[in-house]
Parts: sequence; C-alpha cells; structure tokens
Amino acid sequence: MSDTALGSSASASASRLALVALLVGGVAISGSPIFVRLSEVGPMATAFWRVALALLPLLIWAKATEKTVSDSRPAGLADYGLLVLPGVFLAADLAAWHLSLHMTSVANATLLANMAPIFVTLGSWVLFRARVSGVFLAGLATTLAGVVVLKGGPAALGDGHLAGDAAAVVAAVFYAGYILSIGRLRSRFSTSRIMIWSTASAAVCLLPLALLLEDSFIPMALFGWAILIGLALISHAGGQALIIYALAFLAPAFSSLTLLLQPVVAAVLAWVLLSEPIGLMQAVGGTVVLAGIMVARRG
Repeated sequence: MSDTALGSSASASASRLALVALLVGGVAISGSPIFVRLSEVGPMATAFWRVALALLPLLIWAKATEKTVSDSRPAGLADYGLLVLPGVFLAADLAAWHLSLHMTSVANATLLANMAPIFVTLGSWVLFRARVSGVFLAGLATTLAGVVVLKGGPAALGDGHLAGDAAAVVAAVFYAGYILSIGRLRSRFSTSRIMIWSTASAAVCLLPLALLLEDSFIPMALFGWAILIGLALISHAGGQALIIYALAFLAPAFSSLTLLLQPVVAAVLAWVLLSEPIGLMQAVGGTVVLAGIMVARRG
C-alpha cells in the first residue's frame, strides 16, 4: 500500500474517531439542563461551580498525559489571549443560558440556545471564508426544524418570557464564539491545554457574577454538591473535552450542528429521570434531527 493510501486511511480513521467523540461529548453535555434545574444554588453560582470543580480533574489528566501528547507552548501574549478567549465566550454562554433556564420555559431555553449552529455557520463564512454547501444548509434547516418539532412546534415558544428567550439567544451567539475560537486553536494546541485555559478563564469571569448576584453561593446539602460535581465532571470535563478533541478533525459548523443531538438526549433523560413523557411529536422531532445531521454530514 502506498504512503498516500496509508495517510488517507489514517485520516479517515481519525475523522471517524472524532465523530464518535463529538457524539459522546454531545450526549455528556445533554444532561446539563437537568443538573442546572436540580442545583440548590442560583444560576450564576451553578455556572461557576460547573467550571471551577472541573479544573482539578483536568489538571490531573493533563499531568498524566503530558509525555504522550504533542503540544505547542504559547509563544507570547497573543497566544495567551487566544487561549483565554474561549473561556470568556464560555462564561458568557453559561451565564446567559443558566439564567434563561430560570426565566423562561425549559423548552424555550433549550430550543433557542441550540440555534448556535446558525451563528457558527455564519461566523465561519464571514470570518474565515469557509465554504458552505447547499447540502449542508439543507441539513442545517432540516435539523433545526426537527428541534422545533421536538420541543412542541412553533406554538411552544408562546409559553416563555421575552427576557428569558432573549437570554437563550444571547447564549447561542456566545456558544458559537466558543466553538469558532476553539476550532482555530485546535490546529496548534492540545485538548488538555485548551480545556485548562478556557475552564480557568471562565471560572475567573463567573466568580464575581456569582458572588454579586446570588444569595446562595455554596450548597448546604450533600445532594447539592453531588449535582454540581456531576455537572462539572460529566457535562464539562467529560463532554467539553471530547468536543474540543473532535474539533481538531471536524469543521466547527458541522460539529456545532451535530451537538443539536442535545435536545433529543435531554428529552430522553427527562423521560427517564423526571418522568416527563415523550409523545409522538417528540419522537418525530428526534428522527428529523438525526436525518438532518446525516444530510449535513454529506455536505
């Protein structure tokens, strides 16, 4: 077999592994709405603990893998600024989205926050001149339509509050910035380095908000700490790390689109854990989401 064929096979294998990592990461962060709603502290405090509690396992992971991972070191202030930027976007995203979950319906907050692929696609085209095919746009439209159906159709948007809905849209814009900035960094830096810098900078940004805006900052019961630890380890340290790994091999626009699996998985988790029924419309919407992702993958 020629070197070219071997390289092509290795690239295809890496792409498939990245897609699996992206899907598993999407599933891992799909439980975050349930963690947030069950948290004993306010939305800003929950957002802070989400990233702060994830730092220690991330540092341990980085130390354990430092000899096996090839990584570039930041060369100057510009590189440090680029490493901090995703954390700033993430902090703004988490603050806006956690707030929206307490200001509007869960359906509205989840649906509107998952409009991030629109902003990722637009940002990729405007900022980086990424080519966007008609097939990809068709998949994007199909997937978003599936999310709307999953959440009960357009009529479901009427049971929220305007301010909460606006906060969810703001969260979608900032999450798009997070995905785009991570996508640019992954060509130079390892997953662990990006995770540590983005997580630490997000925690620094969220701490003053949590201290100033929340009446309850520290959980009083063991259950409250268990919820925050689960959110930090599963949704952030696990889910976000897998997504960042995948962005080294997959385009940000497609990666953000695949994360629209979140509402599907969230609906299933709500059915299993919170006894929220899944009706015919939810089943149809989930099927349409999967179909749209498959179409977009071809684009």
